Amino acid sequence: MISEKIAQTYPNQFEEELLAEFNELGTLVEFKAGEQLISIDQYIKTMPIILKGAIKIMREDLDGGELLLYFLERGDTCAMTMACSLGERQSKVRAVAETDGEMVMIPITKMDQWLVKYHSWRTYVFNSYNHRLDEMLLALDNLAFSNMNDRLRKYLIEVASINNGHVINKTHQEIANELNTSRVVISRLLKAFEKEGFLELNRNTIRINVSAL
Repeated sequence: MISEKIAQTYPNQFEEELLAEFNELGTLVEFKAGEQLISIDQYIKTMPIILKGAIKIMREDLDGGELLLYFLERGDTCAMTMACSLGERQSKVRAVAETDGEMVMIPITKMDQWLVKYHSWRTYVFNSYNHRLDEMLLALDNLAFSNMNDRLRKYLIEVASINNGHVINKTHQEIANELNTSRVVISRLLKAFEKEGFLELNRNTIRINVSAL
């Protein structure tokens, strides 16, 4: 049951009445790595609660390039989705599954009602907004104050952590797309990281050296 899965993800957090509504109105959705879950300009009709897996949230620039904003993991929801759903606006971001996973989709028609009716839901939504805002500020700080060397190192560590290990199965071009830079720059930096012992490069695979963290 959906209510049981949510209760396992959030022990003792939501009221029994709200869990019952999750069970009645929610839809359980499985997703696969690489699957596009939300496209830019799409109207949002449901809000996700991630039960397992990870989803990356991407922003598109004027030239059609993309920039990774943040990852959603177990227990997360998307502030961008909530903002669009409350305002009945089109999405300004793209959501793509980073790993296989599972989520519960909640109809946006219930959001206003639940914010008033359930203290736990109100707390969850506001905490999610605050957490996503912190991540957005961090992304801006990285763009404004960090060089690509630092940004790439932080990105590799985060992606490896999300995949529960130290191996990253991405091409240099895929990494370049997510960091909004060129493949040549990424390849050069990865080779420099390999020389210093931070990682080991293989075909479409990067293995981070644990002792170098």
